[in-house]
Amino acid sequence: MSHPISLDEEVRLYTTNAERERYESLATLYGIVVALDYLERAYVRDSVPATEYSPACTRLLSQYKTMHKLLSNDVPTIETFMKRYRMDCPAALHRLQVGVPATVEHSSEAGPETGKWVAETTQSFITFMDALKLRLRAKDQLHPILQELVTSYARFKGSKDWEGRSRMVSWLITLNGMKASEELTDEQSRQLLFDVEHAYSEFFRYLSGSNGEGS
Repeated sequence: MSHPISLDEEVRLYTTNAERERYESLATLYGIVVALDYLERAYVRDSVPATEYSPACTRLLSQYKTMHKLLSNDVPTIETFMKRYRMDCPAALHRLQVGVPATVEHSSEAGPETGKWVAETTQSFITFMDALKLRLRAKDQLHPILQELVTSYARFKGSKDWEGRSRMVSWLITLNGMKASEELTDEQSRQLLFDVEHAYSEFFRYLSGSNGEGS
């Protein structure tokens, strides 16, 4: 005769150390998503200044990337994870899809180091275009270079209105949704190169039109 189940008895989710670590990692990932959602909402309400938001968001995004790598078999995509655990965190989902803080996604004002920023951004453009021309296709090869480019690009006044900006952010979201070993197709790579070259031309049209202001 089987023993009745006690409702007061604690249910163990794991029986081995490996299972325990897996569940702890899943719980950590869950906490990161919730924390990021609260942070995004607080920033939109001006409850958190940009000077505090940016490093906090960057840290959470970095922690998410680490946990996602550890849980790649259990969490193929963040959308799958959030749906599985019924998480209603749209602000966090958007930030994870973009992969950079809102202060980078949306333009900031040009400052006294504009000359230095022009040089750094130009180099980022060249590095990324060279990578595509050398037929680098994998996410882990392209994502960090594009992320650096978008971060540099976002420093310039008015960049939020540039067509090239929205295209690059869109590609950043595409790469974020891929596994590290996944590769762009030849067609995608060709389109990405076209979009980045367009953004590069747009960037220098802006610099020419500014007549050296802020440099």
